[in-house]
Amino acid sequence: MSEPKADDAWLGLLKWSLNHVDGTVPSEESPGFTEMSAEDKAFLEEVMKNGIIDEGKRMQTILSSLVSYLDNLINDNNKNAESADDCEPISESDVLDLLEELQYIVGQIDYARNFAAMGGIKFLIGCSSQKQAVSKSIRSSCLGIIATLCQNNPPVQYMMLEQGCIPKLLELYFAQDTISLEAKVMQAMASFIRDHDIAEKIFCMNEDAVKMIESGLGLFQRNEVSSESKLTLKRRTLFFLQAIVTSDTADFDRLLLFKRAIQYTACNFLEVEKESNQEIREMTLSMLVRILVQKKSVNTVLDLKSVLVGIGVKRVSAMRVLTGEEKEYATEELNLWETLISDIARTPVGETNNRPSQPSAESKK
Repeated sequence: MSEPKADDAWLGLLKWSLNHVDGTVPSEESPGFTEMSAEDKAFLEEVMKNGIIDEGKRMQTILSSLVSYLDNLINDNNKNAESADDCEPISESDVLDLLEELQYIVGQIDYARNFAAMGGIKFLIGCSSQKQAVSKSIRSSCLGIIATLCQNNPPVQYMMLEQGCIPKLLELYFAQDTISLEAKVMQAMASFIRDHDIAEKIFCMNEDAVKMIESGLGLFQRNEVSSESKLTLKRRTLFFLQAIVTSDTADFDRLLLFKRAIQYTACNFLEVEKESNQEIREMTLSMLVRILVQKKSVNTVLDLKSVLVGIGVKRVSAMRVLTGEEKEYATEELNLWETLISDIARTPVGETNNRPSQPSAESKK
């Protein structure tokens, strides 16, 4: 009897069931019912065994293979039979396939936690750090898995904190030699930090946090890079910035910390002549509107009142005369501009550039 394939095991099982059971009466009462032989039972058990994948065991197998691969690379022993555990060394293509499968598995929250618990975080960070030994494509895949692993997953985010991943990822970001890998690190950091109160606070306490954000936005002079890679990094950085300055735990001090980054986006990401990507413009407008609505540091925006109103009036006028698909495409940006201009006009200056003073004891009475 040939070995059943996992992909078509369900089909064989269904065919067998239809031949022996009509669904209207118990199996033993069906016409032509015969009891399964020992050989048939063994076959059915094999089908069920091969047709159901144990994701937990599969993660262990993948991680074990990846660890062996990395160990061989680091120690330059990939051709040494004594350290190969009598197994053929896997190729880079095989490793990328394993990483792709792993990313799919850890996309499920419970499996993400299990993978982190079995030491997966340590491997992913370690592999991403091996700039000399490990290829760019593998490091990029590992960083992508980190982003998937901790996305909206507080237990994994907490494990990342416990393992000191904030300084490790910051170090990784500034050690990269390509902007595409910087974008991957930014994505991983954002997934790790966003919507986790403690992680946000600890990130903002690190002196390199502001530098990372400003670098990703483009404040510093950079070598010539492709526009696509630059746009990806800018988009991910802006998304991250908006998340941390408008989160529930954001306060005056945090907005003051990222004030230069916020105002840089306001001056450089809103004019079509400077920023052609509509998503970037809309994301910037959304961030500025939310800062005004939350009133934690309105001067961060109001300091640029004349600049913003000047850009806004010109942009609104241009969008209002659009027709057809162009008009529909610009609807969200137009609404955001109208909201921002209105909010600027009716929002009073809320504070100086110093921390707001605490109310006195007399004023509380």
